[in-house]
Amino acid sequence: MHTKLVILDRDGTINQDSDDYVKSADEWIALPGALEAIARLNHAGWRVVVASNQSGLGRGLFDVAALNAMHTKMHKLLAAAGGRIDAVFYCPHSPEETCNCRKPLPGLFEQIGERYGMDLKGVHTVGDSLRDLQAGAAVGCVTHLVHTGKGEKVLGQPLPVDFPKGTMAHTDLSEFAEWLLAMSDAAAKTKAGGVA
Repeated sequence: MHTKLVILDRDGTINQDSDDYVKSADEWIALPGALEAIARLNHAGWRVVVASNQSGLGRGLFDVAALNAMHTKMHKLLAAAGGRIDAVFYCPHSPEETCNCRKPLPGLFEQIGERYGMDLKGVHTVGDSLRDLQAGAAVGCVTHLVHTGKGEKVLGQPLPVDFPKGTMAHTDLSEFAEWLLAMSDAAAKTKAGGVA
């Protein structure tokens, strides 16, 4: 059976982004409806994981303890909303470190594929910037842009040509979750032979 997996970017997709980096649990603020959207996916049988560039670590802006505190807050708030994130995969490197895990390179996605023992072709990935989607597209993910965070810049415009082919745009994570659940429902009905 194909694992129902969704891969989300973090800053600008689940929580508010900041040009100065999100450096502490206090600065980690969930976007409206994002935690509820993850809970709705969970309730429909989807596992949710995060793939996030955290170059603030490599730049010395915060340490792993601060990052863990942010994620503890995220997990607690999610639990209160009835949801959960299975795992957080992050790149701790600064751009100068030329690693393979900093998006747009696909290293984080490869780690996720290895952890779950699956090919990520056809897995949905959601992010607010081009590099999030390029990293997912490199391993065959279906790419979704949310118009939160950096994605606000292209709201109301056709997606720039450098976006992966077939990228779908959604207002926010809630709208993506609605779309995915509606798609899954339709697919299940077709499989069951006819519309219920």
